[in-house]
Amino acid sequence: MPTVEPLPFRFRSIALPAILPTLAFSIGEGAIIPIIPIVAHNLGAQLAIAGLVTAMLTIGQLFGDIPSGWVISRIGERAAMIYACVLSVAGLTLAMLSTSAWLLGVAVFLIGLATAVFALARQAFMTTFVPLAYRARALSTLGGSFRLGFFIGPFIAAAVIHLTGSTQSAFWVHVAGCVVAAALLVFLRDPEVTFRSRRNGSDMTEGEVLLDKQSRSLLSTIAKNRGVLVRLGTGAALISAVRASRQVIVPLWAVSIGVSDANTALIIGIAGGLDFALFYTTGQIMDRWGRMWTALPSMIGLGLGHLALAFTHDVPAAVTWFIVITMVLGVANGFGSGLLMTLGADLADPKNPAPFLGAFRFTSDAGGAASPLALSALTALVSLPFAGGVMGVIGLVGAAVLWRYLPRYVPRTR
Repeated sequence: MPTVEPLPFRFRSIALPAILPTLAFSIGEGAIIPIIPIVAHNLGAQLAIAGLVTAMLTIGQLFGDIPSGWVISRIGERAAMIYACVLSVAGLTLAMLSTSAWLLGVAVFLIGLATAVFALARQAFMTTFVPLAYRARALSTLGGSFRLGFFIGPFIAAAVIHLTGSTQSAFWVHVAGCVVAAALLVFLRDPEVTFRSRRNGSDMTEGEVLLDKQSRSLLSTIAKNRGVLVRLGTGAALISAVRASRQVIVPLWAVSIGVSDANTALIIGIAGGLDFALFYTTGQIMDRWGRMWTALPSMIGLGLGHLALAFTHDVPAAVTWFIVITMVLGVANGFGSGLLMTLGADLADPKNPAPFLGAFRFTSDAGGAASPLALSALTALVSLPFAGGVMGVIGLVGAAVLWRYLPRYVPRTR
């Protein structure tokens, strides 16, 4: 029989079914991330406890990583994302009804669980079906859709807060985002079905193989890949740590220096715009020159930004410094758009990526979960500026770890 030539890959073939649901979900998530510590503070929590409540989002993501690879391999990425939307709505409903910071923390934990499953499901699809030559750009575009949501969401949250006078009303934005995402997943053609119908070619095999339904447990996957997870995984954990710290410390800083709730959302939204603007550029840089060229600038920028915050809390122009440094942190974070997803895809088994992606995400999310906890503890024991300085040092240490191990596990040509 004659060989069937594979159809050329085009970004538009994945744009609507793969990106739109992610954008809808991330707009909602972007709306609530800046206001979680503010809501906790309004419910009577001190700064350290408000940081702990916010940490429940990344802790929920960490626990969600444990079953997510198994769930996706069993039921498919579209069904997994739909169920994640349902779980997120349940958590958001509880958040809106919360009368204490502790109940809010439980609600945020549920939202984190849902976020882990949703994000890994979409990443698994991109890893399986997108050709290697386009991988970083595709995953950076996916990361860019999250960043676009984090840019749009805070502006919507600010408008809702202004109109209703209630900070908790911003949770409705995420409810709407989950409903829209689920509807898109139901009514748009499943991209997994579209790509399954295409024959594999010799130069497309890695990009188009299907998710294997045989799923290994998270613990056995971690054990099998312990070498890379201990070394490069530590770098990934430190990346997640400073990113999670940024999401927590910026709204806490605004509360501590007296910036209003609505203005905080606006400032974070503008920083999200700078973050989003770099997503495709970073993908091009990674595809052409290697992952190191975005990893180091991103980590160094995040580390120095945290250190700068630590020295500007009590200066006369504290609000101006806060705005400037928030923008710098947004640019630094944007320069690492799609980095963790790309590294996970580089290292995963192309025939069955979900288990390793779950293990790699678990490793990186461990850093993201530990960071807000450490931030809260340091704030309670010493001060918020001291906590920011420690996270800045961690960012610079992360840059050193990536400098050491990234060339070893991900060659420059990838």
